Amino acid sequence: MKKYAIILAAGKGTRMKTELPKCAYPLLRKPMIAYIVENIVNSHSVDEIIAVIGHKKQVIMDILGEHVKYAVQEEQLGTAHAVMVAESLITDPEGDTVILPGDMPLIDSCVIEKAFHEHQDRRHDLTLVTTKVDDPEGYGRIVRNDSGYLEAIIEHVEASYSQRTINEINTGIYIVKNAILFDALKKIDNNNSRKEFYLTDIIQILKGSNHVIGTYYLRESYKAMGVNDLYALSIAEQKLRLLINQKLMLKGVAMINPETITIGHNVIIEENVIIHPNTYITGNSVIHKGAQIGPNTEIHESIIGENVVCKHSLVYNSTVHKHTTVGPFAHLRDGANIGENNRIGNFVEVKKSSTGNHTKASHLAYIGDATVGKNVNFGCGSITVNYDGKNKYQTLIGDDVFIGCNVNLIAPIRVEDNSLIAAGSTLNKNVPKGSLAIARAYQVNKEDYINRKKNHSDHE
Repeated sequence: MKKYAIILAAGKGTRMKTELPKCAYPLLRKPMIAYIVENIVNSHSVDEIIAVIGHKKQVIMDILGEHVKYAVQEEQLGTAHAVMVAESLITDPEGDTVILPGDMPLIDSCVIEKAFHEHQDRRHDLTLVTTKVDDPEGYGRIVRNDSGYLEAIIEHVEASYSQRTINEINTGIYIVKNAILFDALKKIDNNNSRKEFYLTDIIQILKGSNHVIGTYYLRESYKAMGVNDLYALSIAEQKLRLLINQKLMLKGVAMINPETITIGHNVIIEENVIIHPNTYITGNSVIHKGAQIGPNTEIHESIIGENVVCKHSLVYNSTVHKHTTVGPFAHLRDGANIGENNRIGNFVEVKKSSTGNHTKASHLAYIGDATVGKNVNFGCGSITVNYDGKNKYQTLIGDDVFIGCNVNLIAPIRVEDNSLIAAGSTLNKNVPKGSLAIARAYQVNKEDYINRKKNHSDHE
């Protein structure tokens, strides 16, 4: 008996005022719909996931890839119509299907799992997830009978004045037996003010056929918040940030002013890490024990080793090995791989390059498209000149190399072990092992030049 999930992700989301489909909009640098898919998978309650897509469908497909199946809603005719387009992908009539909005990123795996248990343990034909909110404006209201059982869902635009005072709302999450789902959907009409096919109408249709309708009440109402505009997105981000930071601090991660710290949903941080204010760590980043991160630091899709200090710096798609210091004001990007016990200092940029252990670039250097050995010293202002305006070229630097200040290494070039490059040199030829390389113009001192120039001017 297979269980399915249908995610409704076909809408434009015009209130977001964005070119992206609403469900693709990022929350802590991760698309909202990616949270939903991940939480469905982590609930271990579903065998197959189906995304109903429409507006700019390729954007959603690029995000989710082959992790889900797709059903296309060419015209957005309402939520019931969106579910209908997935009919051909629901192949097991004995199973159940959970239906979720694609703009509800805080619904976690625990909610999905518990709702499924409620549905199965109580042998419901349909289970609706409800919650209570302080401001139910815009939500479908839950109308119950005198015995407390679900009587109807009334959309906000269709609700009477008294019904609008009800604060129990429909979250938009349903679990329905496959055997009855699509027959019921085919009976829904669009006889309403918006001329749409409302999924909420399935309640009355199934009640009329004497099916068992139940609810699962969600106590943490914030988990069911829909993100319809950028203000709602900021609230969702605030909630998610607080939950993530709280969980990490309880596991031994120290945070100074945690309200200023943003940690992404998939970040792994080990114990005894200290995170300073105004730090942003996102993507699939890993921070190993003993590291000190921040203040004013941004790390994305990167691995930070044990006892690394990284402050006032940007680290993107890079790896920093243990006991290395990064910053202040350093920039690592595009696969930078920094060895152990390195010093990547003030205003140093490392791009698509690797360094061996005990290598230093203490200030004002650029290392791009380079493979650098161990015990290498980059002097102030030293640069690997990797770009000729059309192509990028490699620089290879061996072990125990000393590079003086203001040195330009014009790639492609190889500097072999135990070499020394004099300050102010611009090199375009390989440097053999154990060599001193000097490539600069001879200094000429014209003695007494200033006095002679002054006397000449006085006679004119």
